[in-house]
Amino acid sequence: MEPSSLLKKANWLLAASVIVLIATLALGSALFVSCDPPESEEVVAIDYTKEELIARGKYLVNTSACHDCHTPKIMTPNGPEFDTTRLLSGHPSSAPKPKVNREALKDWVLFGHDLTSAVGPWGVSFAANLTSDETGTGNWTEEQFFRAIRKGKYKGLEGSRDLLPPMPWQMYRKMTDSDLKAIYEYLQTTKPVSNIVPAPIAPEHIE
Repeated sequence: MEPSSLLKKANWLLAASVIVLIATLALGSALFVSCDPPESEEVVAIDYTKEELIARGKYLVNTSACHDCHTPKIMTPNGPEFDTTRLLSGHPSSAPKPKVNREALKDWVLFGHDLTSAVGPWGVSFAANLTSDETGTGNWTEEQFFRAIRKGKYKGLEGSRDLLPPMPWQMYRKMTDSDLKAIYEYLQTTKPVSNIVPAPIAPEHIE
């Protein structure tokens, strides 16, 4: 075979190999992208009935650690247990003002004995009343609830202060619209508990 023919054949094989390589990479990229979750907040729109929506909301509240901070506790020989008469009612307004060891704050973020209050570099924060009472979320609109979770705003009001730690709204904001709507609807059905939660204490006012 002539040298020129061999050269042409080699060039053709090289070109074919490049085309196959590009096609393989393109296919792999497409498969990789297709495995990524969609960026939309609403992954799947589910048409719940009212009862199903409330049941879904109760499930999410009970499995997303909401009670850990928002339900007062009763101290027992086994440690703190939920006070079932005050579920999701937040830090009790009747509780004494917490005393804080400033020296400990150099190394620790601290919780109150019933986990409804916390102190750290942000100051002292108190878990909100989530019940359907007007001192809780009873007079909130769904839009307010979404704004509180999506944007971390106090009572879901535009221009209000940011929600304080340890409220992990940055994680909860990733819930779907259906999930947030379900939680809102469930909270509107909870036993109303009248409890005006104390205002947070700024770091410079900690005693």
